[in-house]
Parts: sequence; C-alpha cells; structure tokens
Amino acid sequence: MTKHNTIKFSLASGCLLVAAMLLFQVAAFGSSHREAPYIADDPLADNVDLYAFRSPDNPDMVTIIATYVPLQLPHGGPNYYHFGEDVLYEIHIDNNTATNGDDVVYRFVFDRSNEDPTTFFNIRLGKENLKTTYDLVRVMKNGGTSKIIDNGVVAPPNIGPRSIEGAAGLGTTYDDLFTGAVSTASTGEQVFVGPVDDPFFVDLGGIFDLGDAPRQNGQPRDGLACMNVSAIAIQVPISTLQKDGKDVSMASNILDSDFVIGVWASASRQKFRILTSPNQVKKFGVKNEFGGWQQVSRLGMPLTNEAVIPVGDKDYWNTLTPYREDADMFEYFYNPELALYMDDDLFGGAVPAFGPLRIQTNSLGSFDFTNGADGLYALKGSAAVEGTALDDDVFGTLLLPAPGKPRSVDLWPAFHTGVPNVIPYQLATGKNGNPLAAGKPFVNNFLPNGGDMLRLNMAVPPTPRDDESFSSLGLVWAAVLGLTDPAYNATADLQFIPNMDGFPNGRRLEDDVTRIELQAVSGIVLAAVGLWYDDFDGNGSPVTEQLTNVLGYSTGVENNDTTFRATFPYVQQPWSGAGKCSGAIAMMGTSLTETPTQKVNTDAKVEHGVPGFQKAGSSAMNYPNPFSKETSIKFNLEDASDDVMLEIYNVDGRQVEARKLGSLNSGVHEISWDSSGEVSGMYFARVLSDQTEVAAVKMTKATSN
Repeated sequence: MTKHNTIKFSLASGCLLVAAMLLFQVAAFGSSHREAPYIADDPLADNVDLYAFRSPDNPDMVTIIATYVPLQLPHGGPNYYHFGEDVLYEIHIDNNTATNGDDVVYRFVFDRSNEDPTTFFNIRLGKENLKTTYDLVRVMKNGGTSKIIDNGVVAPPNIGPRSIEGAAGLGTTYDDLFTGAVSTASTGEQVFVGPVDDPFFVDLGGIFDLGDAPRQNGQPRDGLACMNVSAIAIQVPISTLQKDGKDVSMASNILDSDFVIGVWASASRQKFRILTSPNQVKKFGVKNEFGGWQQVSRLGMPLTNEAVIPVGDKDYWNTLTPYREDADMFEYFYNPELALYMDDDLFGGAVPAFGPLRIQTNSLGSFDFTNGADGLYALKGSAAVEGTALDDDVFGTLLLPAPGKPRSVDLWPAFHTGVPNVIPYQLATGKNGNPLAAGKPFVNNFLPNGGDMLRLNMAVPPTPRDDESFSSLGLVWAAVLGLTDPAYNATADLQFIPNMDGFPNGRRLEDDVTRIELQAVSGIVLAAVGLWYDDFDGNGSPVTEQLTNVLGYSTGVENNDTTFRATFPYVQQPWSGAGKCSGAIAMMGTSLTETPTQKVNTDAKVEHGVPGFQKAGSSAMNYPNPFSKETSIKFNLEDASDDVMLEIYNVDGRQVEARKLGSLNSGVHEISWDSSGEVSGMYFARVLSDQTEVAAVKMTKATSN
C-alpha cells in the first residue's frame, strides 16, 4: 500500500521545495484526453470515453460509463494497468437550470495493496499484486455527502487461464471475477469497476493521417481492436438523477424537459508532489502528494478535445469545468476546422476520403453554412424567426450571436446547450417546405447551464437492441425514419421513433459517434430540419444525391470488435493477455465477434434466413450506406482467386443478385450494385472465393419517396 508520510526539511530545503512546487504547479497546469500533450504522459488520469443511456433491460435506470487509461495491451505485464490511488475520479451530473454547478457527483478513490511482495507475478497462489479496491462517495446538492461503497471490489486483469483458472492462480473463472466486481451501493446504485474491452471503435490510423477515413488505398482498421480500458460503470435510478426525484412514469411526455441531465467525467491530481530519497522510497513508497485537487482531464461530448479544440488549447481546455467555458473557444464550434476539408473552395480536394461530405453553401437558394459565412444570421430580428429559438426574446443571442459564425445554430448548441424541442429544431416532416415552421418533434435535451457535457433526456424510451430499426447512427437515423418511413412521416405529431435515445441524445455503446459527428459537421442536422442540400431544386424529393452521400458516408469501421453484454455493466470482459489478442492488432477484416472468454465459432451461421451467412460487416463495406438506388461494395481479397462470386440477399433470405466476378488478384476491389426494382430495407452482400465466403456486409436501402 502506498503510504503518505510527513517529511521534515531544513529551512534551505524548504525554500528549494517551495520553488520546486511552484515549478510543478505551472508544468501541471493542463491535461486532457490522450490527444492533449500533458495528459498523454499521465495515462492513469486520462479520461478515454463517456457513455450515458437508459438501460435497455431495465428502463427505470440510467447507465453511465466512464473509461480511463487508454490503449491497454491485454498482455501488458508484469505490472498491469490500473486506476491510480493518487487520482480522484469523478462522474458529474447537472439536472437543474435553477442551480449552479453539479447537482450529483459520484467520487471514486482507489487503494492498492500488495498481497504477496515475494513474487514478480501479478497473480500467484490465490493472491493478487497489486489488489485494488475503492471507496465511493456520493455528493447530492440537496441531499448531502455520504460514502455509499466502502472497500469495493475491482476486477483484476484478465492475465490468462493459468493465473485465473489454474490451481496455482486464483482457481476460479474470469466470468465469476467480472460479475463479482458488481457491487450494490447503500443508496441502491449498481456499480462495476475494472478492466474491460474498449467499447469504442474507430480507424485511428486513418483519421489522424490527415483524414484518410475511409482509407483510400487500404483496408480500414479498428485502431482500438484488442485493446482494453479501465471502466467505472454506474446504474442509477432515474428518480435519483431527476431534479425533483420523479420516476420516469411521471414524465409529461417522452421529451419532457424536466428529465434532461448533463453528464461529464473528470480526473484530478493533488497540486504538489515530492519525490523522496532511495531510503525513503524503500520505507514509505515512491511519492507523497498533498494540497488541493487540480482537474487534469475531463470529458463530456466525445471527440471535442480530439477533433474540435486545436492542439494549442487542449491542455487549457481540460483544466476548465463545463461551468467555466472560455468563450474564445466557441469559435472552434462556430467555424470548425473539419469543415475546411468539406469545402471544395478551401481544402476539400486535399482530403479525398471526405468527398461525400459537403456542407450547404446555398441551401434553399439563400443560406451558406461554410466557414466564415453567415448561416442564418440574415434572419436575425426578422418576423420569420419571431417566437422561434432564433428569436432574441426566446434564447437571447445564444444561437445567432454575430455574422460570420455559421454553425452557431447547429454544432454549437449540440455541444454546449443541447437542442430544444422548439422551432426550428424539429424534423422537416409537416413543415411544407418552410424550415421555420413547426415540424415533427424528435429531440429535446436542452440544458443551457454549463458547457460541454453529454446531455440525455431520460424520458425518451430505450430502443431495444434487437429491434430491426436499431442503428448505430443514433439520432441521425431517427431523423431519417421520421422523414422517410410511412410509419412516422404521415404525421407531425410527437411519436417515439427508434433511436431517439441515441447519440447525441446521450450516448449508447453501439453509437458510431465518429461517423455521426462528421456527418453533423457536414450539415446533416440542418438538412433534417429542412435546410436541404444545394442539389435540392425545390421540386420532388429532398432526398438528393448529396444527402444520400452524407448519410452513406462511413469511416470503414462501424462496430466494436466484440459483442456487448445484454445486462449491466453492458461493456464486455477484457481481452486476455494469453488469448488471441496477445500481441495481435486486429484489422477491420478480422472476425473478433466472440466474447473475449469464448472461442471462435468458425462454423457457418444462419442470419436473417440467409444460408451460410456469417457476421455482417466482416472485411467489406459499402458506400453510400444507406443508399437510395446504387451502392458500391468494397472488399478485400487476401489471396488471388479464379472463382469470385457476389451474392446479395434481402432480409427474408431471398437471393436478389448472383454475379460471377471471375478471376481477381489479391487486394481491395470495388463493384457497384443497382438496386432498382428492390424495396427499401435491409440487404446482405456476400463475396465468395472458390465457394467460400471471404467478405460480407449488411446494407440499408432507404425509402426513396
């Protein structure tokens, strides 16, 4: 156990100490997510991701998951990754516009004990080195502070079968250890703490290679496949998080404003650290820390600090709370850097992967949303915006602050206030061509106090994960259904549309936030409310080629490298240090669909009635997806073949296409499929080499009317 002790210094030593502390305080001023310079050197205090969603199997509860310590190799021994006992980890909830700051805080402090200092192994003979526990304190603005878990269990690293299952190890199963790390707090929350498979998925290599996603000359790869993170998961009754203690049955409707919460997570360190002499290290431990806590990392909306805040401000951004945002940084949302690469008049041609992503320059013949343009500012003060969210008498100058800030009406509120169920933030359904008319409600997570937070309306029902309409496109797909599906577009009334509970209304584990945010930068939200893309001429369907291009854009990595659990904590067990991920970096085409503790079933499966159809999405992608008529299927052949075949099935298992492709060399190939004559819905494409499936992808044809 690390011991904190008092060390006496001479007067001269004390002067040196004060100088050293001042230097350290300046050096440690800023930190953030891994992409920020300082926090990259301090992984124990590094926020990785944050999720908040209504629990699909227990809709009276909300699950919040904060992950830390990025890019953990499963085989990273002998000292495995862990939470820091000198770091304060916090999950913050804001639920009331009438109060300042956090309304609920969950505060985690960790401790580690060395059960057997005589071995270099992490686990041996029933003992762990170093065994981690935690205390959990809950702070309620209207309910005081109390410790709700004392000495909680942290799941150990999944080192391998000899360490976990063997008689010389712990003599149990990792499943038992994982489920055994779920604790019930004295106030009723379920809590899990421990290592897990990293639930996020993204082609890190492609994205940060100047936006090469999907990769133009190569196969997309999930840069987080086979990686673990350290997770804190809490399942909380909605009545605990709702500002007045109401349960969800008391909501006035599924967009009730009183059920909106903002969630953010942080890590803090004490301000001063003293490194001790070798003798003191042996006697007392490596370091002593004291002084007040300084926030060194935070996370609310995903990718804010990663892809919006420039490198010169990243460390500073992470020292701020959402309640102390720097207004100078709003410009990064009003005119986002990513938009520069979606504009052919600027640098669009330099990033060919973003070719499908183009922003409205002349929406409805009037409105330009590219960087430096005025967006909707020309309407400020006019009768057209009277009574809408753009009216200064409704929300002040919040949404139309000045000319030259085109994304103040969509990107900025999504990150800083949430989106209200107020005109114009309703679907174009029912607007009869006027984006400033009342339309079909589909979102309300407006919580204007505080800044960058993950906002969730807890009244919105969860979409069942096995629903055929469930989509990793989250709220974007809810908008698509609300605009195109006859079940929803026949009325402008409020209805529950599948995926209204998806990002950016909270964040589910399955949500493809990279794809959604890139689509949002490309103006998809503007189009959803009736500010259509430039190729809409005012006649016919606004589902134009440019709109379908944006909807169909994909980075090439659309799902996690393993399954998610159906019950709390929903994240999957960590990859084993002695399993298939020991030393392997999985690529997009590698099947890792089994849970980390299961063996791969290589037998052909039957999915959606398609004979022999294996896991959709393996080593193939299609663009655009969803599509209205034609889509291109891109796949990789590891070996040359003289007999390559394409088969396409509909959701009922009926084959609608069988095409011989003949002889193909190894490498990436692309073919097109014209779906004319086929109805909208789900389709499955298989590529076979010598009658053996080598690639497969699930595709969606959108309603075209």
